[in-house]
Amino acid sequence: MASPLTLRLDEETRQRIGRIARRKGLSTSEFIRRAIEASVGREEPVVNPYEAIRDLLGVVRGGDAKLSQQMGRKFTKLLKDRQRRGRR
Repeated sequence: MASPLTLRLDEETRQRIGRIARRKGLSTSEFIRRAIEASVGREEPVVNPYEAIRDLLGVVRGGDAKLSQQMGRKFTKLLKDRQRRGRR
């Protein structure tokens, strides 16, 4: 449940907020709520890393199942090959 909050703004800022809210078809209160939520979300994200990618897990099918195990060796070989080519 929402609780009231008193906020004091200078007149210019209040007018600017009012204009933007009208353009977006929102009440001033709704615009301010959304702006605060967006700011708080940037400063203190609620989602943990798992939640951020949960919808992507298990989506990809196929390919080499051992790809991640072999990646270190493949990357090392790639670097060595580039190094050898650079010496010529």
